[in-house]
Amino acid sequence: MKNTCRLRILCGELRPCGRFADVGCDHGYCTLYMLERGLCRTAVISDISAGSLHKAELLLADYIAAGRVQSVCCAGLAGIPRDTEEVLIAGMGGEEILSILKDGFLPPVLVLQPMKHAPKLRRFLLESGYAIERDYTFTDGKHYDLLRAVRGGDMRAYSAREIEFGYDNIHTPTEEFVSLLKEESEKCRARLAAAGKPVPAVEARLRELTEVIHEVTRDL
Repeated sequence: MKNTCRLRILCGELRPCGRFADVGCDHGYCTLYMLERGLCRTAVISDISAGSLHKAELLLADYIAAGRVQSVCCAGLAGIPRDTEEVLIAGMGGEEILSILKDGFLPPVLVLQPMKHAPKLRRFLLESGYAIERDYTFTDGKHYDLLRAVRGGDMRAYSAREIEFGYDNIHTPTEEFVSLLKEESEKCRARLAAAGKPVPAVEARLRELTEVIHEVTRDL
């Protein structure tokens, strides 16, 4: 399997299940990880792009021939069997993932890696009866958010700040998360300097970032 930090972290959040689905699978490395380790009996790979899906089909050709992998060219969850137990959706925008979930169905377990707009996903998951078990930022060249959610699990209340930044980031912060906060703070300062005048929304965001940096770095 291709060995990158991002893929290792994604795969590290996957758990044993009966049927696994990788939506927007690209090369299919996460599905290969599940199958090689006996973490699922069957899997579904899907992508809206036939060209991208073909790359995964080549990688998983033996499993497809054995009837353990089903390949579906479709948008979102349209072709995913509804008895699928765990669904991975990674590398898309948070709003795109949100649209996929709203237009499709709500699987028992979701592992999501949005490229942006993670707060919207957190809010939707909580409102839809999911317990968010894992919710943190990691870095592999750029910063990524990772959420693992279980429908009907033991839910914990989220504050507005936890929805904005991620529960684990607030309660067990890492240097990677602090680095993200500092980078965003510098962008806010640059925008204010370029504007040469007050920009209330940017100033409010900078104040919030500064407060969070102070809070999470006290114990680092």
